[in-house]
Amino acid sequence: MSQASGSGTPMSDRKHVLSADNVSKKFDTAEGPVVAVDNISFDVRPGEFLSVIGPSGCGKSTLFNIIGGLTPDHDGTVTVGNEVVRGPHPSIGMVFQEESTFPWRTVIDNVCFPLEIAHVPKAERLDKARHFINLVGLNGFENRHPSELSGGMRQRVAIARTLVSQPKILLMDEPFAALDEQTRLLLGDKVLQIQQELKQTTLLITHNITEAVQLSDRILVMTYRPGKLKRMVDIDLPRPRTSDVVSSPAFGAYVARIWGDLREEASRGMQDSERAR
Repeated sequence: MSQASGSGTPMSDRKHVLSADNVSKKFDTAEGPVVAVDNISFDVRPGEFLSVIGPSGCGKSTLFNIIGGLTPDHDGTVTVGNEVVRGPHPSIGMVFQEESTFPWRTVIDNVCFPLEIAHVPKAERLDKARHFINLVGLNGFENRHPSELSGGMRQRVAIARTLVSQPKILLMDEPFAALDEQTRLLLGDKVLQIQQELKQTTLLITHNITEAVQLSDRILVMTYRPGKLKRMVDIDLPRPRTSDVVSSPAFGAYVARIWGDLREEASRGMQDSERAR
C-alpha cells in the first residue's frame, strides 16, 4: 500500500494515525489538465513529526489541502485511524502560512475562540487557553492584541489556538515562511519543545531544508510537477533536539542529501518555465 521508509520496513506494517493512499489531484486549466499530485501514499505514526518538502509548484499545498479536508474532489483516500477524511476533520488541526489571528481579539481571546465555538464553559476555556499560551512561551502577553506582537509571536498564537482543541494531528503549511532565518530556528526550538511535551503527531509542509531536518523524524521529498514521492528520508538525529544540532556534521549530511534531490527537481521546474516563455 504505502511507500517504504528508509529502514526498509513497509509503513503499512506499523501502527499509524494518518494514511494517504494513492492520492492524486488534477486541475483543469486554460492550457489543459494539470496533474498537481500524482499517486502519493504514506503513513504517519502516532507522535511522529513528518515534513513534506519539494520545489515550488510540486503540489505541496495541494496535498496539505487534501489531507486537511479542504479539497474533497480528489482521487485516492486520506484516513485518520479507520475514518476516511471527506471534509474538515475534528482530529486534524491546521496552521496556515497566512496571518490568521483575529486583530480585534486579545491573545487569550484568540486562543479561546475554538472553545467558544464548541460551547466550552468560560472558566474551563480560559484555563485551557492559559495552559497553551504558556506552552508556546507567550505567558505575560495574554491581553495584548496581534498588532502589538512580532510575526513570530503571532504564529505562536495561531499554534496555541490550534492546539487548544487537542487535535490528534497538527497540520502546518509553511507557518514560518515570512520570518527571518534566526527567528525560524528559534521557533523551531519552540515547536520541538511543544512536540516533545505533547507527543503531538505533526505534519509540516515546507520548502526550507534546514527547518525540515531540524524538526523531523522523516522527510517526504516530492518531485516537481506532477508531484510524486521521490524519496522518504529517515532523520536519525538524537531527541530531545534543539537548533544546536544544525552545526553537526550529521545534520549537514542530511541537508546536502536532500538538497541534491531538490536541486534536481527544481532544475526541471526552471527548464519547464524557460520552455513556456
